[in-house]
Amino acid sequence: MSKFKKKNTEGTPAISTASLPDIVFMLLFFFMTATTMKDTDLKIENTLPKANQTAKLHKKEYVMYIYAGKPSERYRATLGGSDRIQLADKMASPSEIRNFIITERAQRNSEDEKYLTASLKIDKNVKMGLVGAIKLELRKIEQLKVNYTTAQGNPVE
Repeated sequence: MSKFKKKNTEGTPAISTASLPDIVFMLLFFFMTATTMKDTDLKIENTLPKANQTAKLHKKEYVMYIYAGKPSERYRATLGGSDRIQLADKMASPSEIRNFIITERAQRNSEDEKYLTASLKIDKNVKMGLVGAIKLELRKIEQLKVNYTTAQGNPVE
């Protein structure tokens, strides 16, 4: 008879749960940093016109988006079928662009004001009168840095 017992080598050892909180935290941190939240809920149809010579805006934090187009199917019953302007998450008239730009400028540093760009995401079927009204309001508030967002492609198609 021996004093020592042989270890049972059958079966697999238990999984250590000591590092489990670290793994969960790393996954949580990864998805928090890799995920971006959508800024606005688009209430208009926005099929961008095509252009073959485009340049990309590099500093998106200095961009203010102004959308124009017909209301999407979901909102057409309440908003009608005519061309509309959307600023952030609400529908607006051209006269409200002034307050939108002032609010956006107030949220930024005074040094950053010279970098602010108004990006117009305008549907390709919007009437030019609405685009002219938007541009006029931007000129009145002295927002002269304007970008027209387009899709890459052949404009003639």
